[in-house]
Amino acid sequence: MMKNNKFLLLLVFLTLLVSCDSKQIFDEYRTLESGEWEINTPITYQFTVKDTLANKNLFLNIRNNNDYEFNNLFLITKMNFPDGNNIIDTLEYDMADKTGNFLGEGFSEIKENKLFYKEHILFPAKGDYSLEVFQAMRKNGEVEGIQKLKGIIGVGFRIEKTP
Repeated sequence: MMKNNKFLLLLVFLTLLVSCDSKQIFDEYRTLESGEWEINTPITYQFTVKDTLANKNLFLNIRNNNDYEFNNLFLITKMNFPDGNNIIDTLEYDMADKTGNFLGEGFSEIKENKLFYKEHILFPAKGDYSLEVFQAMRKNGEVEGIQKLKGIIGVGFRIEKTP
């Protein structure tokens, strides 16, 4: 009986330790059940900004599996502000090293990449924001984008307090 209580107490402590994340302000994932990300189909996040005085770091979290065929990833983001203005960015991230091994964390075929989107930014106004993330991949020499990008199985957006 005493062993079970100690084990339970240790389990609760470890769960609390892992779940505590003092930097996190916003963290949300969208899973792509089909393992394909269609062109012109944004993944959208809604969030509210209450603090306009402290700097924040913004990240895009990408989960990919072995079906991903490329060494890099092009994304287009559209941040919508409470006043109706927006900022559009085109981003490129390395997804594999020079030998073709996927970057990121993970022991299985699934890798997770925490990618900087914006560093040390101040949000200009309090209110409701949204972020739309589009895949913008195309094969070399082709004008048309890839209609269904295989191997991206999850896309996340995270806001953290800066240290």
